[in-house]
Amino acid sequence: MNLASAEASQRLSELGGILRRAARPDALGATCRWLRSTFPRYRWVGVYVLHGDRLDLAAWDGPAATEHTSIPIGSGVCGRAAREGRTVLVDDVRAAPEYLACFLETRAEIVVPIRTPEAVLGEIDIDGNEVAAFDGSDQAFLERVAERLTEYVA
Repeated sequence: MNLASAEASQRLSELGGILRRAARPDALGATCRWLRSTFPRYRWVGVYVLHGDRLDLAAWDGPAATEHTSIPIGSGVCGRAAREGRTVLVDDVRAAPEYLACFLETRAEIVVPIRTPEAVLGEIDIDGNEVAAFDGSDQAFLERVAERLTEYVA
């Protein structure tokens, strides 16, 4: 994406306003809708919340629902990101044996943990329809978005 630092700061300010205006139960859904409408390459955006050893889908925005509404920590790219407590960026999901397929058109995925220093609380999961749809600027930006969501998933 090559999101410049100034633009990232502006976008994070926008998100702050959205979170302040959203009713608490809808903050995650509002974030998903905002990310998808602001960044067209983010074709499907979801937020999962960690409950025990499973990630449960709390909110999403995209052209269709996913069948993966509850993911064990040991499964898929989402499970790996939660287990390792770090962002996982997959340039081509067709070359990633751990990928849990949701949509035929998905070609790339980025999963960013929502965490405190002590624990993973959930994660942002984004699909793209192009190979290598995401880069380091997406990762840095989404990690800052995840920081802002900690209070909404705790």
